[in-house]
Amino acid sequence: MEQYSFDQLPRAVSELHQKLDSIQDLLLESRQPIPPAIELMTIAQAAEFLNLSVQTLYGKVCHREIPVSKKGKRLYFYKSELEEWIRSGKKQTMSEIREQLPSLVVGRKAKRH
Repeated sequence: MEQYSFDQLPRAVSELHQKLDSIQDLLLESRQPIPPAIELMTIAQAAEFLNLSVQTLYGKVCHREIPVSKKGKRLYFYKSELEEWIRSGKKQTMSEIREQLPSLVVGRKAKRH
């Protein structure tokens, strides 16, 4: 390791700062977005994720109420599909309903005439 005198410290710190900047630039250039992992779940894992019993989940699969993939006798669930299924069941808030009310009323009047 090189020894620096007190007079040499400002120049050494400046060089060190430049080297750190170039390392940071290299890291940022090489950084590529990481694709989201496809998380495949078994029925037990999906039931735990959805906070449902395995029996209830089997019922939803049987009635085709929930997205599922089947390979042989095994059922698999994609986490992203389950999250989308949950979002699709979102109930509107009163403020969202009030915002849509004028367009709904206009639509009903147009149908009557």
